[in-house]
Amino acid sequence: MYSLVLYTTERGDSPIDEFLDGLDKKSRAKVAAHLSLLEEQGPNLKRPYADIVRGKIRELSQQLKEKDIELSERRMEDWIRRFTSGGGT
Repeated sequence: MYSLVLYTTERGDSPIDEFLDGLDKKSRAKVAAHLSLLEEQGPNLKRPYADIVRGKIRELSQQLKEKDIELSERRMEDWIRRFTSGGGT
């Protein structure tokens, strides 16, 4: 079993929570099921549930647009900077 760590900004905002809040009940349940699979299988989760996008960026279900991939990369770099180099909590 793996632990999911969801990205938050330095101010504590959670883009994933904002995304989930914008979904209808059925879509939110589907995302929750995929997140549970991800928590269970971690980086071993394969298609059709997850796929490698680029580098360490992975996607659940649908293909990402280039701007979303770039945003994901910036958020990953921010998280790494804050939490793995002694610069965060």
